[in-house]
Amino acid sequence: MCGILAVLGCADDTQGKRVRVLELSRRLKHRGPDWSGMHQVGDCYLSHQRLAIIDPASGDQPLYNEDKSIVVTVNGEIYNHEQLRAQLSSHTFRTGSDCEVIAHLYEEHGENFIDMLDGVFSFVLLDTRDNSFIAARDAIGVTPLYVGWGIDGSVWISSEMKGLNDDCEHFEIFPPGHLYSSKEGGFKRWYNPPWFSEVIPSVPYDPLALRKAFEKAVTKRLMTDVPFGVLLSGGLDSSLVAAVTVRHLAGTKAAKRWGTKLHSFCVGLEGSPDLKAAKEVANYLGTMHHEFTFTVQDGIDAIEDVIYHTETYDVTTIRASTPMFLMSRKIKSLGVKMVISGEGSDEIFGGYLYFHKAPNKEELHRETCQKIKALHQYDCLRANKATSAWGLEARVPFLDKEFINEAMSIDPEWKMIRPDLGRIEKWVLRKAFDDEEQPFLPKHILYRQKEQFSDGVGYSWIDGLKAHTESNVTDKMMSNAKFIYPHNTPTTKEAYCYRMIFERFFPQNSAILTVPGGPSVACSTAKAVEWDARWSGNLDPSGRAALGVHLSAYEQEHLPATIMAGTSKKPRMIKVAAPGVAIES
Repeated sequence: MCGILAVLGCADDTQGKRVRVLELSRRLKHRGPDWSGMHQVGDCYLSHQRLAIIDPASGDQPLYNEDKSIVVTVNGEIYNHEQLRAQLSSHTFRTGSDCEVIAHLYEEHGENFIDMLDGVFSFVLLDTRDNSFIAARDAIGVTPLYVGWGIDGSVWISSEMKGLNDDCEHFEIFPPGHLYSSKEGGFKRWYNPPWFSEVIPSVPYDPLALRKAFEKAVTKRLMTDVPFGVLLSGGLDSSLVAAVTVRHLAGTKAAKRWGTKLHSFCVGLEGSPDLKAAKEVANYLGTMHHEFTFTVQDGIDAIEDVIYHTETYDVTTIRASTPMFLMSRKIKSLGVKMVISGEGSDEIFGGYLYFHKAPNKEELHRETCQKIKALHQYDCLRANKATSAWGLEARVPFLDKEFINEAMSIDPEWKMIRPDLGRIEKWVLRKAFDDEEQPFLPKHILYRQKEQFSDGVGYSWIDGLKAHTESNVTDKMMSNAKFIYPHNTPTTKEAYCYRMIFERFFPQNSAILTVPGGPSVACSTAKAVEWDARWSGNLDPSGRAALGVHLSAYEQEHLPATIMAGTSKKPRMIKVAAPGVAIES
């Protein structure tokens, strides 16, 4: 993924502002280490830090139309760019970049072309003929984007918060699925799928249709001119991504260029069960497997860098981002620039363990809708920023627009977890790939219980984090937390520690407001906490907090201190160095 920064309509000294924009753009250079570009027209600046995936030789940005009256800076991938080029046969293209179609589509359709793009993207387009501009973000928010307003009347748009937080009077998350138009002076939603209204669907479950939709989503993401691989944990989602990639890689342009041997990558604490599971899947699929290990101390030492790059103080995001951050550096060192990952499946199919307690199909469906709408603040943020920190791009086929439409049109009764019928979490997805004649995966992998990303790295990873923060945050500090942090007040020492680090990097009130909050158990929304009375006293994002569901649910002595307050037992002391398990994606 690349980094974009645009400053539009500033009133400052032109040369001084250009120097400042260049300085701020360099804060995004980790996202795009391959090339830096800048275009200035009067008081408007468009800058770009490029990670070259498609057309590395000539696809530098910003990009233009034929007479350079239209300028665009883009972060993303347009998977249907070849079909769109065919529709734009009267236009002359300067590069082989998949993103150049945006400039020409604007010439043909004005602002009404966004839904024609099949891919993930954040872009700013400047029309120099009238000095107007538009900015847009992809449907789900796979690519990050922020918007801010300067006291001088300027509008700032940046891939990361660090590109604008020091120069804007106010800034916020650019909402996914939206377009910002300078002519209209505000946002409008361009992405309006049927599921967005949360009306309960009634389409019968068709396992073959679901399988074909996912296979299509994976194969279109094999568009690359650079070496790539898959993130593989041995869990269901990443294993399906790898299995489908292996099955469809032969015959693609990527295979002709880089060969048919797929590379797979996993990370975990030494001796972890999931490292073993990932290796088993890799052997079954015949991938070239790369296994990386880290220690709890390695992870703790990286926390400050992780918070700086992910730009969040959300506990579960930081827990899960850290091993992904460490693994991404290793992957990039091997010369790989793109990986395919399994984010989004749990939100679409109700895969988190708390969905076992969904009281009916209506509440389950509404919860999945809310989870998808919030992905840009959680798993999308993690997958993008933890990898982009090292100039690595992560692609997420479960969040393909067409696949989401297919999956979210299914009558949610089929997604309900029904032990009496042999249906565990994500049964509809598992069943779709349960092929007796040509198995995608071994049965025990296909029907393995869900582990959340941060739990999957190893229970000792989370326990180690808690022990570390316990020794760095005092009870007296916690007693004053509501006064020091009145918004999203941290309720645990771990959360307090992350908040301190975050505000050191991003002290502005606008920054604090970009991070979601509220009660959650096992990554649920606040509404779903009501599904089980026991959960209200066990508000931890770990899957083990789903009492009565997880096979390794917290025992009483493992519960957070907030729960221990009502018991006679003392919390056990945790040793930091202990074996764990690898990433589940």
